[in-house]
Amino acid sequence: MRDPVPPAILSAPLQPERGLQQQLQERIVEGILSGRLSTQHPLPASRVLARALKVSRNTVSLVYERLAADHYLKPVARRGFFIDEAQLRERLNVAVGGGELRLFPGSGLSFGKWLASRPSEQDNIVKPANWRDFPYPFVYGQTLPDKTSLARWRDCVRLAGTARHSHEWMGDRIDGDDELLIEQIRRRLLPQRGFDARSDQLLVTVGAQNALYLIAALLARAGTRVAIENPGYVDARNMFLSMAATLLPQTVDANGMRVTPALAEAQLVYVTPGHQSPTNVTMSTERRLALMAAAEAHDLLVIEDDYEHELNFVGPPRPSLKSFDISGRVLHVGSLSKPLFPGLRLGFIAAAEPLVRELRALRRLMYRHPSALDQRAMALFLAEGHYDAHIRRQRKELTAKWTAMLSGIERLLPDCAVTMTTGGSGLWLTLPDGVAACELQRRAAARGVLIEPGDVHYWGGEPPRNRIRLGFGAIALERITPGLAELAQALAGR
Repeated sequence: MRDPVPPAILSAPLQPERGLQQQLQERIVEGILSGRLSTQHPLPASRVLARALKVSRNTVSLVYERLAADHYLKPVARRGFFIDEAQLRERLNVAVGGGELRLFPGSGLSFGKWLASRPSEQDNIVKPANWRDFPYPFVYGQTLPDKTSLARWRDCVRLAGTARHSHEWMGDRIDGDDELLIEQIRRRLLPQRGFDARSDQLLVTVGAQNALYLIAALLARAGTRVAIENPGYVDARNMFLSMAATLLPQTVDANGMRVTPALAEAQLVYVTPGHQSPTNVTMSTERRLALMAAAEAHDLLVIEDDYEHELNFVGPPRPSLKSFDISGRVLHVGSLSKPLFPGLRLGFIAAAEPLVRELRALRRLMYRHPSALDQRAMALFLAEGHYDAHIRRQRKELTAKWTAMLSGIERLLPDCAVTMTTGGSGLWLTLPDGVAACELQRRAAARGVLIEPGDVHYWGGEPPRNRIRLGFGAIALERITPGLAELAQALAGR
């Protein structure tokens, strides 16, 4: 006589929106590995478990057979499926049926003497993990799901997994990149940025953020003088600080970072000319030319973070700094995933071959190369035109949101000054004098509105406390005006 269905399997109803077989398999495997399923008794008969879980008997039978094929279970004639204890001990080295596993001990040590740095103590942008729970998430750096692109990405991942492509990602590429992806970057992305590059001048990274860290690790050391925008991108600032570099803040205005004689003191310049982080202004062509002239005159290397190049709404995107580069001084950083799925984490660096050679060697020490499967899927996504189609849809959607944001701010927040932009997915606001952004953030959150104070983006001196950034990539168009109305109520203190 078999035991009733164990609690490890019947802990809660299965979720209809998820695959039933997947959920059942997860529960049985977790019960086996945690020791909560008995090795002395068979699992419930398929018809018994199916009745208890309200699923088809075929669903349970398929899961049992799959687990038997993977040696989690073994069939015993006329008795049913038992845990394959011997196989598990040999193959997984786990204690089966021995009760709960012992947790590793809590730390009673003080690790300070081993820590070379404390990145957790750096000032940084803080965003709530539950931002989706806010009715009005004016949060920057997130997007709403594009169901069309999601379906097409799924198709490309499936195609990448077929025999036709699997040989390209199954093996360790050592320090190499997917050749098809490199070709697609050259053909699809670089021409829009105004330049071309050879394959040995390109490196694929785990997102633009990782590209910046590789560059900082290669070029910055104690005392290296780095000119940065002020306000500027917090994570880039912290990367250079973690390398003990000396930061030289450069003022940002409506035309981007100002190019002044102070750049003569720098060795490196970090700049976000496409959509400046955090103000989202676009650097003028005249200023781009002036920056490149200063780089030549003062023997500087320029790190161009062009993370959002495609998202321009007023006129065509301006040519990148790299397109004006006549001597290989610009290291151009781009993102493949930020406009698509921010969690995908794929980016690239375009730079002179000697620099890419060293960056490639450094990347090999860190993680060898980004996921070869993701690279092949992205190459197919680009080759089949899905990326361009996604950008067209996204640009149309964000243009409508950008227009709604500007008109809503003018009407509902007349005492706030908005910094004008030509694109991007966020706006920079100056609140009335005497209004603290952090306090407004607290009051707005109580009304379901998520905003981001801007003081953390400044470096050197006392930052202004009345700046906020409003991202609009993650909020639905129809919620923008009601959200700004709620923000106006929070600003009024009501």
